[in-house]
Amino acid sequence: MSKRRVVVTGLGTINPLANTVENTWNKLLDGVSGIDHITSFDASNLPVTFAGEVKDFDANEYLGKQHARKLDRSAHLSIFATEQALKDAKIDTEKRLGNNVGIIFGTGIGGIGATEDAIRVYDSRGPSRINPLAITQLMPNSSTGQVAIKFGIEGPSLTITTACAASANAVGEAKNLIENGIVDMVITGGTESGTTPMTIAAFAQIRALSTKNETPTKACSPFDKNRDGFVMAEGSTVLVLESEESAKKRGVDIYGYVDGYGSTTDAHHITAPAEGGAGAVRAMEKALNDAKLEKNNVDYVNAHGTSTPANDKNETAAIKTLFEEDSTSLNISSTKSMTGHLLGGAGAFESLVCLLSLKNNKIPPTINLNNPDIDCDLNYTPNVLLEKELHTAMSNSFGFGGHNAVLVFSK
Repeated sequence: MSKRRVVVTGLGTINPLANTVENTWNKLLDGVSGIDHITSFDASNLPVTFAGEVKDFDANEYLGKQHARKLDRSAHLSIFATEQALKDAKIDTEKRLGNNVGIIFGTGIGGIGATEDAIRVYDSRGPSRINPLAITQLMPNSSTGQVAIKFGIEGPSLTITTACAASANAVGEAKNLIENGIVDMVITGGTESGTTPMTIAAFAQIRALSTKNETPTKACSPFDKNRDGFVMAEGSTVLVLESEESAKKRGVDIYGYVDGYGSTTDAHHITAPAEGGAGAVRAMEKALNDAKLEKNNVDYVNAHGTSTPANDKNETAAIKTLFEEDSTSLNISSTKSMTGHLLGGAGAFESLVCLLSLKNNKIPPTINLNNPDIDCDLNYTPNVLLEKELHTAMSNSFGFGGHNAVLVFSK
């Protein structure tokens, strides 16, 4: 039996740029940064005082105070993004979705905010004062479970925690479920709200974060020779994937096809990429093979592009290795320059970017790219968007632990 084609029919997002898909897209095209000084807690004693925070979102107002207090912020964001995506896909959110719909979410660190809160209470007030909801707030699969409960999703349910590749893996595994006829639809994507004192301090200790505290909007500068680390960010992005037959039967609009998925492991180092991006090369190859495409068919690559010295250099090397002479004419950009790094939620957000790029024939820029690194000498669409007829886009996601996930989308 031939595999079924998988399409995307709904998108939803809440991120440092905006709380709707349309506003997010417009700001991406305009090269707006969503990075600023941290407002959710006092960061004055931390070595890094800025991040990409979600703005103008009140979980108590959205969910009701009684329900909101039971959930970690990462779950608040994922429910919000899911409702957007379902409505965009013309799905009635008042009815249970049932057992022919699955859910796969990715997250890097789950309910870390709830974890830190519980530890503070334990240390200051003792074990008897721990919130009885703490476990269901902090477990990494909490968002997946809470979204399933909210919308009555009864099919396969998975949570993937492959660090910064997590939600790209989630989209890829959702594709596999639909292709192989397990279910007709999967709600997939990722969520992260890890901008907390402990995580900021921990990432700063390994010198992974930018420390440009005086100029936060310019701090994330992928492929620039003055880059000094990534920027923490929070948000959730959700995609509705379904079989092409299901979408046509429902008569809904299609954003594009999910044609390719490649997943590999470096097995090299817990935080550093393999030299030359060897694992990334294999993941890109697998994604193209899965899509039955030649490398010269790719029009746009949304790079992992974290703004760390090691990632940007090695991702560039990987793209050169795979695309060879075509690499110099390939259109590439890193939208993390505007959003910061959504960690486990990054792959889903960048999938959304690829789909909207294909739909609108526009490539968002890499902002803050003013002095390219000598080792980063490809076309990263510096500072200004590019309008171009597009047919195929690739999204790269690489995570601590050596996880590599690559997706290929087509118009």
